[in-house]
Amino acid sequence: MSGLAIKSVTKQFGDFKAVDSVNLSVPHGTFVCLLGPSGCGKTTLLRMIAGLEEPSAGEIAIDGEDITKTPTHKRNFGMVFQSLALFPHLSVGDNISYALRIRGSSKDQQKARADELLKLVHLPGFADRPVAKLSGGQRQRVAIARALALSPKLFLLDEPMSALDAKLRESMQVELRQLQQRLGITTIVVTHDQREAMTMADLVVVMGQGKIRQAAAPIDIYRKPADAFVADFIGSTNLLEASADGAGRASILGTVIPGLSLPAGAAKSSVSVRPEDVHLGPPSAGAIDGTVTFVRDLGATIETYIEAGGATIVAVTTPRERVDVATGAKVGVTLPPQACVVVKS
Repeated sequence: MSGLAIKSVTKQFGDFKAVDSVNLSVPHGTFVCLLGPSGCGKTTLLRMIAGLEEPSAGEIAIDGEDITKTPTHKRNFGMVFQSLALFPHLSVGDNISYALRIRGSSKDQQKARADELLKLVHLPGFADRPVAKLSGGQRQRVAIARALALSPKLFLLDEPMSALDAKLRESMQVELRQLQQRLGITTIVVTHDQREAMTMADLVVVMGQGKIRQAAAPIDIYRKPADAFVADFIGSTNLLEASADGAGRASILGTVIPGLSLPAGAAKSSVSVRPEDVHLGPPSAGAIDGTVTFVRDLGATIETYIEAGGATIVAVTTPRERVDVATGAKVGVTLPPQACVVVKS
């Protein structure tokens, strides 16, 4: 199979399984984000792909060739570390062309490639500048250029934006995605930032406790989470308990949701409802009765917190759609059945 193939890969440290029987196929030209909380195994998996760690079991292949035991320097992969790991005593150009110099390329070839890559990352004319004189975003671009110098088969990045401020981080996410699309290079990024993954990835791989919980396109991860862990980790959601009656109807907080059903034989199940799908109005038949406990106006959106039957439901609206309610107001909460996703606990 063409592309990257990870087959039943496990990494064990003593009795602890950091990565547990992971299987993943990545076609050529795909942008992948390994996403999950700290300690979920995403960085360990990336390091095994890079050759910096050897799997305890399983196989890693590229274009059908087993590279599980191939040394890092023979894999022709580019990598950007969280620390960026630039050489402070070298100029920008020398940082970028370092790998070319080690490979014996001529000075003219080194300079031409460094200049080409600096244009690609929007830093033309920076070749002679000291690394110490660069801003955080400029250093990020230099690290990316250096990793691309040898035209790698695979581009790996470990939390590359974590040290940048929020505004710069968002602009760099867009730049990195556009660069990847221009080059068509298979790219794998480790991140714990859901927004970052949703912005950049073709394929989001959500990891938890060393396993892949779901691997899918960003919109499917958001709209069709595989389980409660994924639903809760990606964005914001309302995780509510639904119960089935003998007639096959499902109810949430004592209110039947028309059109909602649970899996055959299930008496109870968890349901994920995104806050933007929650509708508020006056108390009415068929709506869940609730009391507003908090309203947060964020400018572009308004978050309304409602207490209903011992549970908290969050609704998000835009200023144009805003329901004029204040803390203490009685409201009716409507959950559209098409927005209720039954998930495994």
